Amino acid sequence: MIAQINSDYIKTRPIKALTRLMSYVLFEGRPVTTKGRWINPLVFSLLKMFALNNNRYKPVEKPIFILGTGRSGTTILGIVLSMHREIGYLNEPKAMWHLIHPHEDIIGNYSQADAKYRLTAEDATNEMCQRASQLFGAYLAATRSKRLVDKYPELIFRVDFVRALFPDARFIFLARNGWDTCHSIATWSKRLGVQVNSEKHDWWGVDDRKWRCLVEQLVKTDPVFSQSADEVKHIDRHLDRAAVEWVVTMREGLHLMQTSPDYIHLIRFEDLTLQPDETLSALCEFCELTTDATFREYARQTLHPVPAKESFDIHPKIAPLFHDTMKEMGYNT
Repeated sequence: MIAQINSDYIKTRPIKALTRLMSYVLFEGRPVTTKGRWINPLVFSLLKMFALNNNRYKPVEKPIFILGTGRSGTTILGIVLSMHREIGYLNEPKAMWHLIHPHEDIIGNYSQADAKYRLTAEDATNEMCQRASQLFGAYLAATRSKRLVDKYPELIFRVDFVRALFPDARFIFLARNGWDTCHSIATWSKRLGVQVNSEKHDWWGVDDRKWRCLVEQLVKTDPVFSQSADEVKHIDRHLDRAAVEWVVTMREGLHLMQTSPDYIHLIRFEDLTLQPDETLSALCEFCELTTDATFREYARQTLHPVPAKESFDIHPKIAPLFHDTMKEMGYNT
């Protein structure tokens, strides 16, 4: 479905469907695994105009970023939040982020230049701060939204960078059972992966670009992988790669929860789908979002428990770390 819009979404708040279409067509950009990439030159021309415009757009106050591992429910959380009357929602606006930082593209959507998985506050220049303010401010003005929600899971490795751009940002760390997340990643990559000329485009980027960045920049720098990093590099099964990504992402999230609880809020996908009222009440309080009955009713109609996936035999070099991380996250291994 286009821009994650269905008939229930349109009927609940028709104006929100227009906002989502505007986000999808004019701001987010189309990644390598999707159709319609012909529109990207138009998107970049428009974004560059916003970034270079001397006029100040709407101030970006307390933006909300959804973090975690992809395929863990981040999209459905974003869509539910997009129904809130105050919110404008961007679904992985990597075109915007590529204009903010030229080396953030780990997938290879728009560049084959060197990419950095992790970005820190020191990576944020004054020019980048200005560009981010202009781009997201223009988006808020165009959609007549008060608050921004940006779902981009990999930003979990760039929290300090984002806070340098937006010091009052709020972050939602969405966690999901590792078995379910890995199955979803593997299924997505097999279903949507394509061969374009001589290039392979799937979950792991253009010709494994994302996988190489993950191994070299995250796995090899993490002490818990010290005995297995060289072997992990050569893993090619989607399920095992997904387990590696889940482990490094959950470990990053746990670290953030310990060091930065004031601006990081943990949500479990299982709680979100089983107890949407209680879970979203806590989220709205943390993010300082006003009460919105229509938003709550849409969440009740949209969020439903998902049957758990079966466990699988994990690569022996990854299995101990996976099971330990599952326990630390409070999941049954």
